[in-house]
Amino acid sequence: MDFGIRFFLILSIIISIISFLFAAWLRKWVTSRPSSNPRIAQIGDLIRNGANTFLRKEYTVLAKFAGIVAICILLFLPSPIWAGNAQENFTMAIAYLCGTVFSAAAGVVGIRIATIANVKTAEAAQKGIKPSFMSGFRGGAVMGMAVVGGTLLGVSLVMLITGNTTALLGFSFGASSLALFAKAGGGIYTKTADISADIVGKVELGIPEDDPRNPAVIADNVGDNVGDVAGMGADLFDSNVASMAAALVIGATLDQKAGGTANTSMVFCYAAIGLLASIIGVATARMGKNGNPTKALNSSTYVTTAIFAVLTAIATSAFNFEWRVWGASIVGLLVGVIIGFASDYFTDDTKKPVHNVAKSSESGPAFTILSGISYGFLSTLPSMVGIAVSALVAYKLCDPIGEGYAMYGIAMSSVGMLSIVGMIISNDAYGPIVDNARGLAEMGNLGDDVLDITDSLDSAGNTVKAITKGFAIGAAGLTVIALLGAFISQVNVSAEELGMQTLTGFDVMDPIVFFGMLVGAAIPAVFSAMLILGVDRNAQRMVAEIHRQFREIIGLRESKEGVTPDYNKCIEIATLGALKELIPAGVMTIVATLIVGFIGGVKAIGGFLCGNIITGLLLALFMGNAGGLWDNSKKYIESGNNGGKGSDAHKAAVVGDTVGDPFKDTAGPSINTQITVVSLIASLMSTIFLTVSLVH
Repeated sequence: MDFGIRFFLILSIIISIISFLFAAWLRKWVTSRPSSNPRIAQIGDLIRNGANTFLRKEYTVLAKFAGIVAICILLFLPSPIWAGNAQENFTMAIAYLCGTVFSAAAGVVGIRIATIANVKTAEAAQKGIKPSFMSGFRGGAVMGMAVVGGTLLGVSLVMLITGNTTALLGFSFGASSLALFAKAGGGIYTKTADISADIVGKVELGIPEDDPRNPAVIADNVGDNVGDVAGMGADLFDSNVASMAAALVIGATLDQKAGGTANTSMVFCYAAIGLLASIIGVATARMGKNGNPTKALNSSTYVTTAIFAVLTAIATSAFNFEWRVWGASIVGLLVGVIIGFASDYFTDDTKKPVHNVAKSSESGPAFTILSGISYGFLSTLPSMVGIAVSALVAYKLCDPIGEGYAMYGIAMSSVGMLSIVGMIISNDAYGPIVDNARGLAEMGNLGDDVLDITDSLDSAGNTVKAITKGFAIGAAGLTVIALLGAFISQVNVSAEELGMQTLTGFDVMDPIVFFGMLVGAAIPAVFSAMLILGVDRNAQRMVAEIHRQFREIIGLRESKEGVTPDYNKCIEIATLGALKELIPAGVMTIVATLIVGFIGGVKAIGGFLCGNIITGLLLALFMGNAGGLWDNSKKYIESGNNGGKGSDAHKAAVVGDTVGDPFKDTAGPSINTQITVVSLIASLMSTIFLTVSLVH
């Protein structure tokens, strides 16, 4: 291996280790915060045990699925084992399994710290907003540092050991396939409990959000962890690995033609600097005694962005990298911030869209839904334009360097957008931690002042979560465009070896391409419908159970002393339902990709990916922003506006929130993983699709 790439690989491994050490220090800081309330400790244990039980059962199911896929990879990829090199197939299968293990570890790390940080954040709120914020943020940062450190370490080790970018695609597919099911399963679990608790508690009985009488309230808090922490960690781990894999596949192809390792070295250099910038950003994050948590979270992101831009410029000059590629990376990073601003405008409870939806709620739930859907669709324009502009500018900026560099520029734009993903995950994991803390504060009877603080932190978490989801979806958009380039590269390598015609692009007037495009465009809608119907079926089962408990447990509704609901029954319903519903939607997307490939070959798959990318991004942005908008409209009313808690407007807003829940936390964030999965399958199966199809 060339000395240059070896240097950057070792540098990446060292910075990964630094991030792990920093995560360990943050964890120690969080766990050392005082907590002495026995009631909160008891509830915290229930949440922790429920989350760990679900994760253990989910990973048992997914381990079986991963084992079956690994056997298929061993037999058929990158070429049938009886016709190719058996060692390559074995390497690919091991890389795939390593990707699933690293992705699963991201979820475990997140759950472990989040279920400690929620208790610490709730009790810290008794001393003010600043210590409570720091407990929540640093708890989330443990996951941010561990996940991104794991990403960089995993990709670096695969490259160092194999020197094979195709094995990287196997590693990325492992991360993506597990993330797809983990995000879907966690999303179904959390929204089953959330919707059920809200419908019966707030709408039917008019009791507070986290009232301990509600049998679903513990399952709801467990769901925050398994969906928004474990699922999201696997999701962003997957996005980061996929962006690096796409850039490395294209960069390695360019390096083979030109000689040297400049392009692959640049990927590792920028990724390592991004992690270092996130470490600095997290370490310097602060909030004043009476500060604004949303402002504190956003300012940390901007600081990290600036540090990355400066350090990569210095590295580009020092190592004589291409300045045009640096420009493409910075464009991606800036567009990520712009997408964040757009999401912030449509979901922040200080902005007009939230106020207008809250006002519409005074006229009933139908107007809540109509206005929320409308603003959700409006919110997609700036983000879609941002992704398009980023891809176009990166393409045009790098095209003059030489053949193949235009697509490499798009890939590096994606790497740039995800360069500060350590900070993004820290902000995202903060959300469910403070959401749990709010529930713990209410169930522990810590008082109205503490609830006001945790409500403020929770609102900031919702706003920032919408921003980070926009960031992740935007990066997924650029990543899958780059993966489309990686797919073409993989096809052309095989085509040249087999003496077949190479691909230069996809003609939409070609009926084979158009066939693939139409099918691909429909898949995100079907995938979303299957997940939302899964939530619907599971929530109906849980609502029936809550009704049963209120009907049969004497004194529960009246809150008689010593009378408690059967929390474990609701946890069991959420767990079993999520495990039942998580597999079909993911398998459908994989099977659809294979069917299109075997019918129409590489041309149909090219159209399939294009259609899947466009409608997938649109639906993911729409659902993420609409869901965040409804959630914060509800919270805006609960803070005393437009009639306040218990009013007709509040009940209408709760209905809007229950519609938005599976939008923003189940289907929406799962779509970008679905896009990545089908793109990786296309690249891995490219040789087979090239040689085996019904229509040519």
